[in-house]
Amino acid sequence: MPIYEYRCSACGHQKDHLQKMSDAPLTTCPACGAEAYSKQLSAAGFQLKGSGWYATDFKGGSGSSPKAEAPKSDSPAATPCGGSCACH
Repeated sequence: MPIYEYRCSACGHQKDHLQKMSDAPLTTCPACGAEAYSKQLSAAGFQLKGSGWYATDFKGGSGSSPKAEAPKSDSPAATPCGGSCACH
């Protein structure tokens, strides 16, 4: 579900709301009650759920994730394609 940013033009209150794309836009400001609450144009927001690539690869944020090393042999079998393409 997308996260939408809203702002009230009456009082300036800003808040993010998690809504379905099919949900009607919010119009009533939760802070002052004015009917001046509208969606803002902002960067797309999303939530990562479950055990995806983010949780397993980049959660630490230290930048020290293990990198794949290139094969040390010159034989075609040690290449990523396994020597099965026309480049070898």
